[in-house]
Order: sequence, then structure tokens, then C-alpha cells
Amino acid sequence: MDSESSRCADCGLPIVDGVAECQRRFDELLAMHFGNPLYFSVHRLFVDAYCLQHPDRGCISFKSLASHLAHMCWSVERSGSSAVPSEMIRRWVERHPDLEKPPLPISRGTLTIADIVATSPGEHQESVRQWARDIWGAYASLHATARNWVTLAFNQRRGT
Repeated sequence: MDSESSRCADCGLPIVDGVAECQRRFDELLAMHFGNPLYFSVHRLFVDAYCLQHPDRGCISFKSLASHLAHMCWSVERSGSSAVPSEMIRRWVERHPDLEKPPLPISRGTLTIADIVATSPGEHQESVRQWARDIWGAYASLHATARNWVTLAFNQRRGT
């Protein structure tokens, strides 16, 4: 597969149907998450990773980018769970729709959805975490911004 049309325009995965095939793989894994609670534990991180790697579909607005990037920051850097921080981040993002979306990195990681393993829940969870760490590394130029958004989301809860 040498032609550009045989690659996903967002993640670069050599694949016949490009972004459409990546989306099909994403949808299949989403169905697995909802079909088996043992796979669901990394669902939010999985969605954040996919959206950040495919921003033309998953991070169109400031709100969607801020939500995915702040949650990934929380998950990768602070090993956080998804329950409380997700709600705090969501509330902060909803209160600041006027903020400007920063420029995104051109390269968004070396791992792709094709690297996600689904043979067992443990292997799946670890492969999603590796994928997310790889994408988080590609977003290094926005780490300080994401950390600030997480801090602001937590401070709103404390009333500061």
C-alpha cells in the first residue's frame, strides 16, 4: 500500500479505506466495550485517544478538544479514574465555550488503533494505555495547556 489513499489521513495507518476503516475498527471495539464490562474499564481513555488521533472527527471544537485532552492528561499523568474528573472537566468546558482552540500537533503518535489488542481484558487495557501514552507524548506542545485546564476544572469545584 504505497498510495496516500491507502492510509488513514489522521493516524497514518496503512489501510485500504483510510479514515473510514479506522472508524469501523473504532466502532467494533466500542461495541466490545459495551458488550463486556471487563473491557469497559478503559473506555473513556480509548475514546479520548481515538479522538485526539483523529481530531478532524473527534476534536472539531474547543470544547471537544479540551474535554479529550484534559481527560487524557488526568488519566495518563495522574493515573486518575474517569468518574469524578470527567464530570468536573465537562462542567469546566461547558462554562468556557468561548476559549480558543490551540493548534494541534501535525504528528499525533506512532501507534494506531491497529495496535489495540482485544484477546483478553488485561491485554486490551494495557494496549489502550500504551496507545494513549504514545498519543499524549505526541501532544507535548499542549501538555502545559491541558494541565492548566485540569487545574482550573478542579479549582471550580473548590470555588476558586
